[in-house]
Amino acid sequence: MTIDVKPLIGDVPTDLLIGGGWHPSGDGARFDVMDPATGEALTSVADASVADGLAAVGAAHEALSGWAATAPRARGEVLRRAFELMTQRADDLARLIVAENGKAFPDARGEVAYAAEFFRWYAEEAVRAAGHIQTAPAGTNKIMVLRQPIGVCVLVTPWNFPAAMATRKIGPALAAGCTVVLKPASETPLTALAMGALLAEAGVPDGVVNVLPSRRSGAVVSAMLHDPRVRKLSFTGSTEVGQRLLHEAADNVVNTSMELGGNAPFVVFDDADLDAAVAGAMLAKMRNGGEACTAANRFYVQRGIADRFAEKFSAAMAALRMGPGLEPDVQLGPLVNAEGRDKVVSLVSDALAGGARIATGGTAPDGAGFFYPPTVLVDVPQSAAIMAEEVFGPVAPIAVFDSESEVVAWANRTEYGLVAYVYTADLARGLRVSEALEFGMVGLNRALVSDPAAPFGGVKQSGIGREGGHDGLLEYLETKYVAVQW
Repeated sequence: MTIDVKPLIGDVPTDLLIGGGWHPSGDGARFDVMDPATGEALTSVADASVADGLAAVGAAHEALSGWAATAPRARGEVLRRAFELMTQRADDLARLIVAENGKAFPDARGEVAYAAEFFRWYAEEAVRAAGHIQTAPAGTNKIMVLRQPIGVCVLVTPWNFPAAMATRKIGPALAAGCTVVLKPASETPLTALAMGALLAEAGVPDGVVNVLPSRRSGAVVSAMLHDPRVRKLSFTGSTEVGQRLLHEAADNVVNTSMELGGNAPFVVFDDADLDAAVAGAMLAKMRNGGEACTAANRFYVQRGIADRFAEKFSAAMAALRMGPGLEPDVQLGPLVNAEGRDKVVSLVSDALAGGARIATGGTAPDGAGFFYPPTVLVDVPQSAAIMAEEVFGPVAPIAVFDSESEVVAWANRTEYGLVAYVYTADLARGLRVSEALEFGMVGLNRALVSDPAAPFGGVKQSGIGREGGHDGLLEYLETKYVAVQW
């Protein structure tokens, strides 16, 4: 029986959070939030205008000096309370994510736990924004290095992890003493608004966190980036949008962090533990239904193990239960929208036209909602679009390789470089291949790399900067050098 989320949604504010108050958009505009499982509207939220964006920047700027001067321990305690509130309300937040995002409840519950950990981690990091003092090599003076909050930050988050992508940015920003304007994806604004209310309850002062849902994202974000009070942009989303935002940020030389697209290879050598590799493939591919920048996108399996891997992997994929995310035992919900489903359909059709074969799945069901079944394709040619483009869905294309050098070349043949996965029983080979792969992160005999304590990010066109770990805190701090002698 499906759980009714209407009472839960009714408790979520649907206006703009600016300066500690909830306000309608300046021109009264609103937009609908859709349920991906039915294609029907859940509710509507305020649609921020350019004027609203600038008002939020003003509120964040007004709150900046007070928050930056707040003791690091006090900032950390606020984040700790936010972690505790998220943990207490984890099931409700997970149901809210399912309602607007579509993912299965176990995935949503896992996201909330992961998202909350960013608040706990940065509650501890808030007291560790350390500088240093050293003697100049010439012995003439001291070199004093200070770390100071960068200022007002614009945070732009995607729909696939509406809680975790928000906390991964808000946590370090607040720990560093910055104030923020959060612009969530228009598909999933309710989670962001709920997070704004939760942070206020945790003790975040008015204006320190502002939340602006908007269908007018381009104009609103552009206006904020051209406001001289904004000094930081952190964006998670597609490489194409990230490139445009980098151009926008360049006009005012705004500091940027970019977590962009991926095309993750999943490499299985002949000597790998087959069962562990299949279990890893399921996690790396099907976390969040494949709608993740870290999702395994193309599978390269060495010839000696390829048939057995494909057989076991296909059986595991076929066993997944698909349906509305809040129904009992559902493991795969719908894709977030029709556009996402149609892209998956197109990529599968192209691969089949090129000679690939379906091992399981491969046909979108009739009826309401944006569903696509768990799908495994074998004999996929390197020329297929699905081997070059991010799938963002529950489809796993498998290609067979013979040598280590061959698979490294195939894996690196992409403009993206976010994450790669390698399974082998030979530690020397695993480390050698990990070093040769042109990716910011590698899962070696492990299918989950995301960790609040680790630096998350990519190379090439997968991004700039790192989120998580101590590196994530440094992204929101400016380094000031003071030459002094005594």
